[in-house]
Amino acid sequence: MRRLSINIDHVATLRQARKTIYPEVVIAAGICELAGADGITCHLREDRRHIQDRDVRLLKETITTYLNFEMAATKEMLKMAIEIQPAVVMLVPEKREELTTEGGLNVIDNVDKLKGYAEKIQQDDIDLSLFIDADLKQIDACKEVGSDFVEIHTGPYCDAKSVEEQSLELDKVIKACQYARSIGLRVNAGHGIYYHNIRPLAAIPEIEEFSIGHGIVSRAVFVGLDRAVRDMKELLRPKGII
Repeated sequence: MRRLSINIDHVATLRQARKTIYPEVVIAAGICELAGADGITCHLREDRRHIQDRDVRLLKETITTYLNFEMAATKEMLKMAIEIQPAVVMLVPEKREELTTEGGLNVIDNVDKLKGYAEKIQQDDIDLSLFIDADLKQIDACKEVGSDFVEIHTGPYCDAKSVEEQSLELDKVIKACQYARSIGLRVNAGHGIYYHNIRPLAAIPEIEEFSIGHGIVSRAVFVGLDRAVRDMKELLRPKGII
């Protein structure tokens, strides 16, 4: 069965909306793990709009699975990653004005810069993942950088407005996953995934892990976080419940 890493950024979004001490992301991470999550993901953004430095440090100390640390390719975040020592660092594009990550990293135009980050990250036995669009040329660039993983951006598939568009975008994801594996890269996927659209993605054998946050936290408002995680885990089995 595919692994599921829960992105808990939007638990922190709710907390930061009022600048309170609750809901506590560490407690949320613990609930996710008890419900069957295989890993915990968080994105420390430069503007600190949700996850805070304290959260990352506490998560590293307390979770029992593993920490996937999403970050922009900046010196500040590199320093944090080396200090925290997560299991995985995923480099993502980041714009201050965006609501959420709007697309994959442009690896092609930043190979030399990203190679430097890869060397520093991987020398501490941290796996490196790059978040990219379903583009074969970007995958080639990831291989040149020396990434361990690619995470394929599933947003265009999840946000498709028609059956035809969704089918086209799914085909792009499938081909990207197949190609990445064929050149020795491990494959994860994430962004925009919800309970009604994950089954076709879960059928792609090359995908090892899904990173899902907003969809699960949103469902948790109605059914609770434990149930929301268990429901998504069930959909990663051969036969889902929804």
